Amino acid sequence: MNLSVADHWPLGVFTSIDAGLGVNFDVLADLQLTTIQLHAPKAERRSPEEVAEVTERLQRLGIRVTCVFAGFAGESYADIPTVERTVGLVPAETREERVKELLEIADFASQLGVKAVGLHLGFVPHDPKEETYQQVVQMMREVCDYCDKQDQAIHLETGQEPADVLEGFLETVGRENLFVNFDPANMILYGCGEPLPALERIGRFVRSVHCKDAKWSDRPGETWGTEVALGEGDVDFTQFMRILEMIRYTGPLTIEREIPQNPARQLEEIGSGVELLRRTMQSLNFSS
Repeated sequence: MNLSVADHWPLGVFTSIDAGLGVNFDVLADLQLTTIQLHAPKAERRSPEEVAEVTERLQRLGIRVTCVFAGFAGESYADIPTVERTVGLVPAETREERVKELLEIADFASQLGVKAVGLHLGFVPHDPKEETYQQVVQMMREVCDYCDKQDQAIHLETGQEPADVLEGFLETVGRENLFVNFDPANMILYGCGEPLPALERIGRFVRSVHCKDAKWSDRPGETWGTEVALGEGDVDFTQFMRILEMIRYTGPLTIEREIPQNPARQLEEIGSGVELLRRTMQSLNFSS
């Protein structure tokens, strides 16, 4: 299969309007990027006026938003146990409030004309018989049904559970608009399994990807791995792309590299990541 990158694998970056994530919109042209995943802004930045302003900027720059990513107040990625307590829709104490906000973010995405909403769901219990598992399944069915009425899909980001657990969860929810945003580095960072076999296993659900790299922890699953620039970690991006070809993936390749405390280094590493992906596609006989 000889893919045209411009048509099938456009390059992009994860960015934001107000959270300091990713690169500023204005450098996208310099990097020759045509797509972004947009971190959802705070509620006060999701007004119709803001939608109109963002839409105008994106149209002027020739940038397409492929997914709006939800994040929630109170989430912390300080360490793996803290992620389990605070991130996503699984924690019971914040679930109702966050589901409400997720639907508001879906509405914001719809106003932007974006057909995918992404999020970290949180740590799904491994045992389908657990009450929390059943509650989260039902909650996701309701979220998917809401988004389906707006012709939108939900993309769950990989990381917090092994591929077989995620696959079982997706099958149990049983909604045709529930998919995966595959992040190979997260599998390493969380110690949840080798990313490339995981991509093969759940490939039929993958509709978006993060191009991110990491090194394994010496205690996988107990302590964080280390995120690094593309090409410096344990993700084999040549094989990653071969598997994307095999599963007939045709979405964007979105670089996620967040070093807000060092914007110059962040921009440099994103730029080198863009070049790495382009070289890899050329080596695999993909035309850009």
